[in-house]
Amino acid sequence: MSNDAVSASAKGASFLILLQIGSRAVTFALNQILLRFLSPELLGTSVQLELYKIAVQYFSRESLRVAAERRSDGGIQAAVNLSYLAILANIPLGFGIAQWYLSKMTTYSSVPYFAEALRVNQLAALLELLMEPAFTVVQHNMLYKARAAAEGSSVILKTTTVFGIFIWAHRRGIDVGVLPFAVGELVNSITLTIVYWSMTIPVAKAKNFSLFLERIKSSRRIDYVFSLFSKPLLYLISSLFFQTGIKWVLTEGDKYLIAILASLEDQGMYALSANYGGLIARMLFQPIENSSRNLFANLCATASPKQHNANGEPSKYLKTTSSPNKDIQTAANILRDILRAYSIFSLLAFAIGPTLAPLLLRLVAGSRWSDSGAGEVLGTYCYYIPFLAINGVSEAFVAATASTKDLRNQSFWMAGFSALFAASAWLFLRVLELGAKGLVLANCVNMGMRIMFNLSYVRGYFREQGTAFDVADSLPNMYAVAATAVVPGLLSQSRGLLPLLGRYGVAGEFIRVGGIAGALLVMM
Repeated sequence: MSNDAVSASAKGASFLILLQIGSRAVTFALNQILLRFLSPELLGTSVQLELYKIAVQYFSRESLRVAAERRSDGGIQAAVNLSYLAILANIPLGFGIAQWYLSKMTTYSSVPYFAEALRVNQLAALLELLMEPAFTVVQHNMLYKARAAAEGSSVILKTTTVFGIFIWAHRRGIDVGVLPFAVGELVNSITLTIVYWSMTIPVAKAKNFSLFLERIKSSRRIDYVFSLFSKPLLYLISSLFFQTGIKWVLTEGDKYLIAILASLEDQGMYALSANYGGLIARMLFQPIENSSRNLFANLCATASPKQHNANGEPSKYLKTTSSPNKDIQTAANILRDILRAYSIFSLLAFAIGPTLAPLLLRLVAGSRWSDSGAGEVLGTYCYYIPFLAINGVSEAFVAATASTKDLRNQSFWMAGFSALFAASAWLFLRVLELGAKGLVLANCVNMGMRIMFNLSYVRGYFREQGTAFDVADSLPNMYAVAATAVVPGLLSQSRGLLPLLGRYGVAGEFIRVGGIAGALLVMM
């Protein structure tokens, strides 16, 4: 089982990475043209519209998706039944959050068609959740080709729709405001639902289960509410819902904070930096996170039960005397290797990113955006990307293996992290007046605290299973760290030492930075 799961997960991650690279290449090219027609204010407003849809979907389905990955006696049918709760939850959540947006987000009322676009996004969120039963089947059967087909086609159609409407409106002199973004989201949702269902109906027939609600008989181990929903999974969902709510505040709270504390122009600059800076996270790290969470859930399903201390409570600090489980050891090796790869990538991002990012922005978005201050924000964002990567895979392990009690404990810690995040954001934005750069730094503080908690849990979990896991094994060696520390100063000094390259403008800067980056890469 270990080899099959690892192989399937690796293939799945590869498919998803190729999907992201291919679809992002198309959308990236179209977006560069689209940026010529957008102001920072309009881009900032579009982020809030997208955030609305993400919020509705996240609270409707995230805890259900994590719970559905846990195996139960009902098998895949129990997971499919559970997915219908996401559709039901969407109706009150979508309406309630939309009303809150209209009443509280008065800053955007002056943007043309904001209210209409919000209602279109509300419909899009509901239509997209209709795919949840089919998505559950894809995840349980590791049908990553189906997922690649659905997500790749939907992203491309969404971007071409937005691009086409803006170009049409520009040629006719019509101000369509943010409405094209909402229409794009609607096209994206419809495409996802159609493709997912069309590709999973044959699977359901071949494996003899239903994509619709179907009754399941209770067993001695598991009761089913209304003969439909696994009671243990419902208990798990109730614990996960609060935890995912706190996670949402920590993950997306930056966008709400900047809406409250910053101008529309600053919001646009931060949105641009987050979109460009997050390209690597979406193309590479997110597929690895999604695949590894499913993989860790499979490998650690055979974990031995927790030992107990003298009070009869589960203890993370009692080492098991049994020999390590082969699947658990495999999970430890995979997690350690991913973390080591990420730590090496982090050195490159810290050393080269802040200098290279503004140059890339000038090249792809033009001087209008780079001169607005967005280049400096993007350079600062390079410090944040490694935090995103390490937190993503470590949090995937926690989600795949944590008990209900562990998840409650995580929720309390994350509540504290959210308070620290809000305090640091206030310090950087209001006291130090760092603008969008301050918000990036606040996010680094937030992610750093979450990573510390996740790695503490990981160490305790493997100690409990009698498996060796040392976080220090994932760190790069001292020579690579020393070389990284030298590079920023070298980049700064070389600007004056190589005046010949300055004659070639941006091209000369790329040669200078690229040469130093190449030397660092060889050294590492």
